[in-house]
Amino acid sequence: MVLTVDGLRMRYGDTEVLRDVSFQARQGEVVALLGPNGAGKSTTIEILEGFRLRSAGQVEVLGVDPAEGDERWRSRLGIVLQSWRDHGNWRVRELLHHLGTFYAPYATATAERPWDTSELLEAVGLGAHAEQKIRTLSGGQRRRLDVAIGIVGRPELLFLDEPTAGFDPEARHEFHDLVRRLAAEQATTILLTTHDLDEASKLAHRILILTGGRIVAAGTTAELTTLIAGEDEVRWVVDHQHFRKSTPDSTAFVRELFATYGAAVRELEVRRASLEDTYLALVRGQEAA
Repeated sequence: MVLTVDGLRMRYGDTEVLRDVSFQARQGEVVALLGPNGAGKSTTIEILEGFRLRSAGQVEVLGVDPAEGDERWRSRLGIVLQSWRDHGNWRVRELLHHLGTFYAPYATATAERPWDTSELLEAVGLGAHAEQKIRTLSGGQRRRLDVAIGIVGRPELLFLDEPTAGFDPEARHEFHDLVRRLAAEQATTILLTTHDLDEASKLAHRILILTGGRIVAAGTTAELTTLIAGEDEVRWVVDHQHFRKSTPDSTAFVRELFATYGAAVRELEVRRASLEDTYLALVRGQEAA
């Protein structure tokens, strides 16, 4: 396992922010951590990155306790924060080449680090902007540069914190493609925090829902929606009568419906259970508890 968390707890004074948090992540897996503000997402990530000491529990990141991680261990991590780094007077290629030199001492025979600068620029879609000053880049291009900075050392584990906040739809689509390539082609394990449920559904192999300092559910989008939201809702009209049916398999039900009533079926509407339904049900349930 690239990442193992068992019984993680964090307390600030009398306030317990994390309570018995446990999960794992494998090589090349994209894991999304969802939760409302104050759920403990940032604290969890900071502990895994080695920036904050935990109160209790066992944590291993790349086989090392983050509280004891040295520079060689840190060279195997990549971190992309929400805010842009202000290097406006640097040219894109120059900055990435400069940062890459810090990783050179940690290169091994089995892991070629850092990236070749030109190769990295192409990987993040900035090849045509290599000689531009950073202050002239668009918002989407600067976010791509943030990712390039985060992966310049070819990290085995990449932390992405709200990576597409403020993106337009085109930039978000391109960024999602980049994340998929990193996982599939570079075998990079990615831990993603986001408030965008659609983004989590599209990118993550597995989703963890954290609320009230606890992970209250974990699984794929399909597993979570089946477990919590349960069934799809089908609505239709036959002979001016309105009908509604909840079913776990709306496709099979609609087939049967047309086999029975044929062209008499009108105003057919299928509302599938969604990750949003699941998320809201879990968060509201936790708040009520």
